[in-house]
Amino acid sequence: MNGKATNLALITIAQVLALSLWFSGTAAGPGMAREAGIAVGSTFQALLTGAVQAGFVLGTLISAVLTLADRYDPRRFFITAALLGAAVNAAILVFPAGSAMAIAARFLTGAALAGVYPVGMKLAVGWADRGDTGLVIGILVGGLTLGSASPHLANALGGLDWRLTLTTASLAAVLGAGLIGLVKLGPRHAPAAPFKPAAALELWRNRGTRLTTLGYLGHMWELYAMWAWVGAYLAASFAAWRGGGGAASGGAAMATFAVVAAGTIGCVAAGLLADRLGRVRVTVWAMATSGACCLLAGPAFGLHPALTIGLCFVWGVAVIADSAQFSASVAELSDPRLTGTMLTVQNCLGFALTLVTIHLMPVLVGSIGWGGAFASLAIGPALGCIAMLRLGRSKAATRLASGRG
Repeated sequence: MNGKATNLALITIAQVLALSLWFSGTAAGPGMAREAGIAVGSTFQALLTGAVQAGFVLGTLISAVLTLADRYDPRRFFITAALLGAAVNAAILVFPAGSAMAIAARFLTGAALAGVYPVGMKLAVGWADRGDTGLVIGILVGGLTLGSASPHLANALGGLDWRLTLTTASLAAVLGAGLIGLVKLGPRHAPAAPFKPAAALELWRNRGTRLTTLGYLGHMWELYAMWAWVGAYLAASFAAWRGGGGAASGGAAMATFAVVAAGTIGCVAAGLLADRLGRVRVTVWAMATSGACCLLAGPAFGLHPALTIGLCFVWGVAVIADSAQFSASVAELSDPRLTGTMLTVQNCLGFALTLVTIHLMPVLVGSIGWGGAFASLAIGPALGCIAMLRLGRSKAATRLASGRG
């Protein structure tokens, strides 16, 4: 048990440290924009953030086609990817702030992280027992959720020098690579299947993993758009509140940190519940709750900040609670020899979809307002619920959560 706990702790800490390369762009963006004489909140910042996601999509696509996460020792793959990401991220320091080269470097950083996020989950699954897979991955995703919230805390406290932010992230990734070197492969780690370029398509051929992925896509339609824009929503809502004005809007960044960080609670709690009550039930509950919050965001706009924050806090818990359970489901429904590849394909499809919704939101806000824009996100959870309920009625459900579905 000590070996399991130690290895899972090392994997989780290493994953969060390495993925600080991703989080750092959000924290460094405002400082880079100011130094370059670019308006904070401009297209440059959107590109700086979007480039990482686009790079990650390309990286996961290449990794999936070549089945890299399963053909090679995942620890070496993780270490190589983390060190490469750290080097590319650090290279931004030699480019002028606001330059196109900085955006290109962020794209390459995202591509490198394709060898970190899904590979870390594969390593964690190797240590999970049949009865705690949901909790194990839930803890991992919970740590990443807290990391995603950290830039909002830094910005709420006045921000950090962007060079220090990027340097710290690169050093953290190097430390994460070192910690992974101490990890042992778990008892459920399976040797790789023979190389077949079409193996990545197994995610879609297998009805169970297909329905799970459709549920995951519904979840991802909402998740990153909510995370990316809830801060702007809260700031606008506080400003619209008749009794608030500027004083209330000053707390938007701190409120955003609390909302996103609250997802850590959701990840761990959902992991515990899903292992005991079933993954289908918990993912449907989470998506139904977050979908309802999407619809309530409009009526809550401009209300007393305590009410708006309260809704968004519940939303923050629910919107990410189901994420780890889609990964756990794919791990349980896949050929153990292709777990890494299946998780990588799932991530590739999900993050590709986020590129659409993140950039669609400002267009919708400008045309139909915050209420209509966030209500459109409810489409994803609704369709995701349908997919998971269909999974629950299929024979594949007997392989989830030790037969609990």
